[in-house]
Amino acid sequence: MSVNDAVAKRVIGLLAEKKMTQYRLEQLSGIQHGHMQWIMSGKSKTVTLSTVLRLANGFGMTVVEFLNNDMFLYENLDVE
Repeated sequence: MSVNDAVAKRVIGLLAEKKMTQYRLEQLSGIQHGHMQWIMSGKSKTVTLSTVLRLANGFGMTVVEFLNNDMFLYENLDVE
């Protein structure tokens, strides 16, 4: 799985866990709707660290907490 796919899946899981809408996450994280749509649809090929930091902040967590998931283990990612 690509890093971008892992980020999108993590966001989907956290939205459900926190009973939050994507719109609310966009508001809290400061990520524009169009950019969020690109991430969630898999069209984005370059999710940056600053985007991950903003997503984590929008969820009220640290980036370490956001990345604390087996999806982000090196062996589970297609790293180029």
